[in-house]
Amino acid sequence: MLLTSYIAFIFLLALCVCLEFTSSRLTPPQSPAAAANPAFRRFQTVFLRAYLLALWADWLQGPYLYKLYRHYSFLESQIAILYVCGLASCVLFAPFSGWLLQAFGRRRTCLLFCLCYSICCFTKLSTDYFVLIVGRVLGGLSTSLLTTTFEAWYVHHHVNVHDFPKEWIPSTFSKAAVWNHGLAVGAGLVANMLAEWLHLGPVSPFLFAVPSLVCCGWIVLTVWSKEESKEGTESDKQIPLLGTTNGGLTRSTAKSRFLRSCNDGLRCLMSDRRVFILGAVQALFESVLYIFVFLWTPVLDPHGPPLGIVFSCLMAASMAGSILYRLGTSTRYRLQPGHVLCLAVLMAFFSFFMLTFSTTPGHPRPHESFLAFLLLELACGLYFPAVSFLQGRVIPDEKRAGVLTWFRLPLHLLACLGLLALHGEVSGTGGGESGSGTRHMFGGCAVMMLAALMAAVSLFTLGRNDSDLRMEGTRAEGEMF
Repeated sequence: MLLTSYIAFIFLLALCVCLEFTSSRLTPPQSPAAAANPAFRRFQTVFLRAYLLALWADWLQGPYLYKLYRHYSFLESQIAILYVCGLASCVLFAPFSGWLLQAFGRRRTCLLFCLCYSICCFTKLSTDYFVLIVGRVLGGLSTSLLTTTFEAWYVHHHVNVHDFPKEWIPSTFSKAAVWNHGLAVGAGLVANMLAEWLHLGPVSPFLFAVPSLVCCGWIVLTVWSKEESKEGTESDKQIPLLGTTNGGLTRSTAKSRFLRSCNDGLRCLMSDRRVFILGAVQALFESVLYIFVFLWTPVLDPHGPPLGIVFSCLMAASMAGSILYRLGTSTRYRLQPGHVLCLAVLMAFFSFFMLTFSTTPGHPRPHESFLAFLLLELACGLYFPAVSFLQGRVIPDEKRAGVLTWFRLPLHLLACLGLLALHGEVSGTGGGESGSGTRHMFGGCAVMMLAALMAAVSLFTLGRNDSDLRMEGTRAEGEMF
């Protein structure tokens, strides 16, 4: 597996470079007016410096989390409970993070993210199980904040402070997405260098993430503050701290806005069939991904691959999928996001179908498992931009936060149930590398992905003549076949 990992990494990196070169020739740059605006470019840089540091710190913790727990001699069933604690905290804190934004302000909540994630990293130094559980809970809170607070700060200041056109917002997040993939690949290499090449152990990537979080917090505290004060409209300062004279009013207002957002989101989810089906696809697909995040290390690690390089390979495959999405939906190939979504879910189903055979107890086939994992990450690269486009079309902007909160609830609950089921397999009949628990879990994931495929096909059938689900400038449905 050692040689295979390095060969795969070189091949995938070359593939991404070739695809990116082809994509840059076929797809024109977004928002040329935005690129020519120096004030917008400066504001974009201010945001991306902090946001990319936060993403870098997050990716550094991916390759060696499971390995660290095994290094501390915990059983697979105990590690499964640690992962469940992280997912359960995501379930609890996902709606709570929206309340924090409204009660404390966007910039302060970004600072809270940096503090919580730094403490989470330091808990990895302990071998005490309870301390590690606390770390996982803090990690769940940090993940919830990362996915909401930074984007909320940017969108608010883009529209309400700088008064830039809303059409320029995707150019910033497209740039962030490209950097995000590159950071993920690089994080695997750096983590591998720290943990294996320098022999600093699996805890070293977590400690290396702390300086990035400190730098991120410093930028948020100083540069973002100057950005807001120059405009004279810092919304964070308009929101009193809890505990001040107006703290009770702030709590009441934030709570009422949060409840209204959740109610509006639930009504939108139940009244629009397209939104409901899209939520079902997202819950089934992404809950399976959480289970994959837990299982890829115990499947491959016994065969001696460098986990950081394997992680970089997986992220490079995801990057290739993202570039293929841009190519497929370009004016030359003109695929619809609905087509790409169905293809991505189908690829993920075949990936888990392969894994049910490559993880047979007593006869593991690690190379086939590695190939299946790469196929799954390629599918993820296709899936996320497709589902993001469809969400933007069928979910009204003012209800998106509430709807996405309801989307995440079944997503995390399904993932927790899956890991608890694996915990039962491991602690009962035997699992992991030597038992059948892992194989059974992959079989269950294949079934869930088949259900997601049926929902995606249903959404595609429902939207064949729906202009909201189509990308402008592409061919009509009858021209596709």
